[in-house]
Amino acid sequence: MPASPPPASSSWGRRIAIVATCLVSLLVCCGLAWWQWDRFTSANGTFQNLGYVLQWPLFGLFPAFMFWRIRKLRQKAETEVPVEEKPEVPAPRPRPGVQAADEDDELAAYNRYLRELNARDQQAAE
Repeated sequence: MPASPPPASSSWGRRIAIVATCLVSLLVCCGLAWWQWDRFTSANGTFQNLGYVLQWPLFGLFPAFMFWRIRKLRQKAETEVPVEEKPEVPAPRPRPGVQAADEDDELAAYNRYLRELNARDQQAAE
């Protein structure tokens, strides 16, 4: 008897899990902020505890912010249509004052070789 494949997870189930994780994170971090507030108001509390009071809720909101940010990026990626346009490269202009007669044979052979390589690359890209 062949094994059946595992059921595909629904997007709603994934969303509920993400929301539950965000809520649990926020509740735990708010509890830690309350604990730091109790430490701050005690006799041996410091301003460092007050800083943690302000910091813990931000840590708790971070998973929700990341979920929102990833969702926003995915929506942006889905709406954008990739356009493949090759930028037009202008042909090199000849330098004034340089004549072809000044080229030596070795340099001319090298330039021909480079033109052949460029032509091969252009054909392979198309």
